[in-house]
Amino acid sequence: MKHTIKFALTISVGVIALYLAFLLHEPLWAQILVSLAGSLVALSMFIEMIKTLKSGQYGVDLLAITAIIATLAVGEYWAALMVLVMLTGGDSLEDYAAHKAGRELKTLLDNSPQTAHRLVNDAVEDVSVDKLQVGDQVIIKPGELVPVDGHIIAGSALFDESSLTGESRPVEKALNDELMSGSVNGDTSVTMQVDQLAVNSQYQAIVRLVETSAAQPAHFVRLADRYAVPFTLVAYVIAGVAWWLSKDPVRFAEVLVVASPCPLILAAPIALISGMSRASRNGIIVKAGTTIEKLASAKSAAFDKTGTITNGQLTVDQVVPVIGIAPTDLLQLAASAEQESSHILARSLVKAAQVEQLQPIETLKEATGAGVVATLSSGQTVRVGKHQFVTPDAQQPLQEQTTVYVAINDQYAGYITFIDHLRPEAPATMQTLHQLGITRLMMLTGDQATTAHQIAEQVGIDDVHAGCLPVDKIHLIEQVPQDQRPLIMVGDGVNDAPSLASADVGIAMGAHGATAASESADVVILKDDLGRVSRAVQIARDTMRVARQAVLIGIAICIGLMLIASTGIVPALVGALFQEVVDTVSILYALRARTDR
Repeated sequence: MKHTIKFALTISVGVIALYLAFLLHEPLWAQILVSLAGSLVALSMFIEMIKTLKSGQYGVDLLAITAIIATLAVGEYWAALMVLVMLTGGDSLEDYAAHKAGRELKTLLDNSPQTAHRLVNDAVEDVSVDKLQVGDQVIIKPGELVPVDGHIIAGSALFDESSLTGESRPVEKALNDELMSGSVNGDTSVTMQVDQLAVNSQYQAIVRLVETSAAQPAHFVRLADRYAVPFTLVAYVIAGVAWWLSKDPVRFAEVLVVASPCPLILAAPIALISGMSRASRNGIIVKAGTTIEKLASAKSAAFDKTGTITNGQLTVDQVVPVIGIAPTDLLQLAASAEQESSHILARSLVKAAQVEQLQPIETLKEATGAGVVATLSSGQTVRVGKHQFVTPDAQQPLQEQTTVYVAINDQYAGYITFIDHLRPEAPATMQTLHQLGITRLMMLTGDQATTAHQIAEQVGIDDVHAGCLPVDKIHLIEQVPQDQRPLIMVGDGVNDAPSLASADVGIAMGAHGATAASESADVVILKDDLGRVSRAVQIARDTMRVARQAVLIGIAICIGLMLIASTGIVPALVGALFQEVVDTVSILYALRARTDR
C-alpha cells in the first residue's frame, strides 16, 4: 500500500513539474520541485539500504540512489523524475505481482466457513462455527460450505472439494460418509453430525498452514542479493570509464540510469511466490520459499509405508475358521461383536460383513488395546482381539499379516486377516522421482520386515528399514550423508511428525484431517494422492529454473544497455525509459512460474 501511495505522489510531482515548466514557464521551480522529491526518495532508499546492510544482506539500492543523485547533479532533472517514476512504479508492480501470484492461497482464507444451521429440539438456529460442539447436528443447505468436519446422518449430495484437494469433479457423499469443512454442498440439503471442533477441523488446519506460508527469502534470493556486489561494481566501472573517456559527467549519469536493480530484487522472490501459488492450485501447500529451493535440488526421499505408500485403510483379506463353522458365519459373529467399536479393524470388519445380518449386542466388555467380549442376542459369547487375549493357550502360529482372532463360547474358532492395499499411483511416483534426479529412495516404517519388503519391491524401493520407532526414523535421516541431501521425508501420521520436522523437506499427506504431521511438515498434500509428491518436486524445479533465468536475463539486458549508454547515444531520459523495460521483462518472465506446463 505504501508503495502505491509513493507512486501516486511521484506522479503528482511530475504533473506539477510539467505544469510549472511548460505552462507557467518556470523551469527553475520545476527543477527545484523534482530535486526536492528526488532527494526525499533517495534519502528514504538510503535509510532502507542501511537497514538491509544491518540485517546481514546486501541490496542494490545504492545503484538507484547514485542514479538519482547523478542525474540531478548534472541537471538532467527530467531523467531523474523518470527514474523516480520507474522506481516507485516498479515497487507498485511488485506489490501487484505478489498479490496476483498469491491469489489462490488467499482464496482459502476468504472462503472460511463462518456460520452453521444447528438443529436443537427439531428447531434450526444459526450459530457461529466456533460454538459447535462434537455431536451437534447441522443442516447444510445447497451451495453452502461445510462448517466443520463431520459425517452425514441424513441425506446424500455431491460436494465440491476442489479448494481442499484440487479435485475438480464433485464427490458423492452418502450416509456415514465423512465431510471436510470448507467443501461446498451441491443441490441437496443434508444433515451432518459434528466430529471435530472448528479449531480442529480440516479447513481451519489448512487456513493455519496458509497463514504460515511465508515470505521467507529462500537461499536463492540471498544468492541473487550477492549478485549485487559484482553487478554494482560492473555498473560503476562502465560508468566511470565512460566518464573518463568522454570527460563528460553526464555520461556517468546516463550509464547508471539504465543500471536497473530489478532483476536482483524482484525477479527471484516473485518467481518463488508464483511457484507457491502454482503448487496451491495443484493441491499442494508450500509453507515457505526456502522449501521451493530445497525441493528443486533434492537428491534423496524417504517414505513411511502405512497411509503413505499404501492406502492406510485395512480391508478383510482372509477368514479362516478352525472349527466347523462357515467363513461367512465367523465373519458375521466377529463383526457383530465389534459393531460398537471405533477401532479401525472393527470398522473394517463391519464394512466387510452384511450389516443387516449383524446380531444386537446384549452385553459388551472392552479391554483397551486387546479386544472385546460381547454377548449377542443369540446367547453366544464372542471374543475378538489379539492372540493372547482370545486364545492364550491355543498353539496357533502367529500370522505375519494384521490379524484378529475369534473365540466363540470360550472355544477358539479361527482368525481373520487384513491387508493394506498399495496406492495405485505409488510405482509411477517412484519412477518419476528417479527421473527428476532423486537417486536414493528409502522406506522407513514401523511395520514388520516381510510386509515392508513386499511393498517396497512392488514400488521400486531398495533401501528398506522396518520395525522403526519415531526415534529410529530420525536417526536414519540424520545418517544420510551430505552429498545425498537435501532429503525429503513423506509421511501421514502423528508418529511421522518428528521425522518430517528433522528432514530437509517434510511432506505430509494431509488430506484426511489436521494432524501433527501436517503442522510439522514443510509441504502438505491436500489431495489423497502420492503422485502430488513428484508433482511438488517438478513445480519446484520449474520455479527455480524460471527464477534463475529471470535474474540472468535481466542482468544481461542491463549490462548491454549500460555498454550502449556509455557511448553517449542514449540520452538520460531515454535510458530511464529503458530501465523500466528491463523491470517489466524480468517481472513478467518471473510470473511464468505460475503457469502449469
